[in-house]
Amino acid sequence: MTARLRPALSVLLAGAFFVAAPGCDGFLDINENPNEPTQVPVGALLASTTFATGETTFGLGNLTANYVQYLASPNRASASDVYERISLDETWGNLYDVMADLKRLEAQAAAEGATDYAGVARILLAYHLASTVDAWGSAPYSQAFDPVETLNPAYDDGEALYNEVFRLLADGIAALEAGGSTLSPGGDDFVYGGDTDLWVKTAYALRARYLNHLTKTDAYDPQAVLAAVDRAYTSEAESATVAYFDDEINPWADVAIDNANLFLGGWLSEQFVQAVDGTTYGVVDPRIEAYTDSLADGSYVGTVNGAGRGGAKEQGERVVLTTNTYYARRTAPLELVTYSEVKLVEAEAALRAGQRDRAYAAYTEAIRAHMDKLGVGADAAAAYLAAPQVSVGAAALTLDDVFREKYKVLFLNPEAWVDARRHDYDYEGFVLPANAELPEFIRRIDYPDTEYSRNASNIPEASLTDRIWWDQ
Repeated sequence: MTARLRPALSVLLAGAFFVAAPGCDGFLDINENPNEPTQVPVGALLASTTFATGETTFGLGNLTANYVQYLASPNRASASDVYERISLDETWGNLYDVMADLKRLEAQAAAEGATDYAGVARILLAYHLASTVDAWGSAPYSQAFDPVETLNPAYDDGEALYNEVFRLLADGIAALEAGGSTLSPGGDDFVYGGDTDLWVKTAYALRARYLNHLTKTDAYDPQAVLAAVDRAYTSEAESATVAYFDDEINPWADVAIDNANLFLGGWLSEQFVQAVDGTTYGVVDPRIEAYTDSLADGSYVGTVNGAGRGGAKEQGERVVLTTNTYYARRTAPLELVTYSEVKLVEAEAALRAGQRDRAYAAYTEAIRAHMDKLGVGADAAAAYLAAPQVSVGAAALTLDDVFREKYKVLFLNPEAWVDARRHDYDYEGFVLPANAELPEFIRRIDYPDTEYSRNASNIPEASLTDRIWWDQ
């Protein structure tokens, strides 16, 4: 896996803002650093946290892409392929760094009457908190952001943290809809450029996503999911994505470039390749050209998870991420939550609610919109939508159909691992990786070494096959 090192905000901005103290009142206070800002402008906090959200999403996606078999290591029995314990200190640390900065942004914005900034902070905080719970289960939160008071924060229950996620989303919406903000975001917002209406829609999109995570629990309410969908996106153009530029490229492009330079990564799994090349489902999905380049002979050959390239006779070419393709372009936006995903959330919820016509309309719209975004030609898209394996009709639509298409829409997104666990990895042809260290599919990530060394007494006992609260 390729690492993307991102310093905490205090390091990023320490040289950018100098706060000078008048006179000599603080001259002898050797515990104060005169070069470190005592208060960072809310705009700088928003710029840092919106950009860092792309990086934290990539950090989780770079691991879970192997768990859901989008990607595979070219090396036999690679840790991320075979469910070996991985510490993920950096990924955990980055999530908590961003959450700490978002807590700071929320408090400072509220104190300044900058309610638009406070609203966005709450939505992004909900996103990061849910991402943490979805990967690890229980996690420190209520005591996590005041090291002066608590050096060893307690772990909060995952279900309680989800209640906090929903509260943060509701409070974020309320702040954005209240009006009267003393400051308005603009270029400091790397997601929407300050469009608060789209932030409200994103809050509802996330609410729909997280409510739909509860399908295995007694709390699941498909009507509540659909109500949130109704207030979310109306087109792919409204999706929440983090912008990248020529001088700060998409992290998946980094993976592709590294691979081209023989720092190997970004090899597509045989499982995913066969899901789109016609092998598994009997229909070629034209989106394959947006996921990877074909080999010289026009074929697509993936790598078996856990097996790597195999022996000398099997080490032929394999398809990989390249900067020619949609998701690994140098300036491709990194997706947080999209219209296509929300339409498939709608399809699932409507199907579970017995609203088959609504479910089928959402299912077909998700495919159409995703293909259009990826640049699939109109004729190719129409042919795929008309294929009998896809054009099943409202009466015959199944959850397997919805999960199949969502698997393609969520390419490289960590949300795909949530779906895999909710669906019990029940995709056509999906099998354990070769040389797997576990006897069954992985269900959670182990806590990082930093937690075991500094906060071991609070870590809940759990194995990699133990299910988190919504996966029971």
